[in-house]
Amino acid sequence: MKKISLIALMLVAVASQAQTGSSKKELVARILVLQQPAIEQTAQTLVERPAAQLQQQAGLAMQTRVPPEKREAMAKLIQDDLRKYVDEAAPLVRQQAVKLAPSTIGALLEEKFTEEELKQLIAIIESPVNRKYAQMGGEFQKALGEKLVAQTQPIVEPKVKALELAVIKHLGVPPVSASKAPESVVKVPKKN
Repeated sequence: MKKISLIALMLVAVASQAQTGSSKKELVARILVLQQPAIEQTAQTLVERPAAQLQQQAGLAMQTRVPPEKREAMAKLIQDDLRKYVDEAAPLVRQQAVKLAPSTIGALLEEKFTEEELKQLIAIIESPVNRKYAQMGGEFQKALGEKLVAQTQPIVEPKVKALELAVIKHLGVPPVSASKAPESVVKVPKKN
């Protein structure tokens, strides 16, 4: 009789563990669905980063290697190529990020969080206050960015100009005359 009770108790424990594991997987899947926009944004950023770097490098190279009358046309061609790259690569990378999320983010969530913590996390993510806060991200960045540029422009602008001159010197090209000097990278936003 004791053996039967022990076996029954073990079966209940195994069944309970399996149910908890299944429930935990469902909670993780729900979090991944809720976080899909952030996962896709991460992928988008990874795609856009090299394009932005190439655009910046091309802009600098054009200032010193392309005659002024041809710069606008060349900039448009480069911009079109960059846009084509992003338009082609971004959907593929976003799709792969969503596909990889369960085996990466999901695995970490299952490993590091209890079922109760996952429930709490879902409650936080779904809370109206959290959604409102997340929607304000752009406003936060804009407000900080405008003030930051305004406050640091006098300090940063001379450093950017010195950097531009150093890069030009390293490239071995003659410096652009003051009247044809490229505009600084740091700009104060125009007030509306």
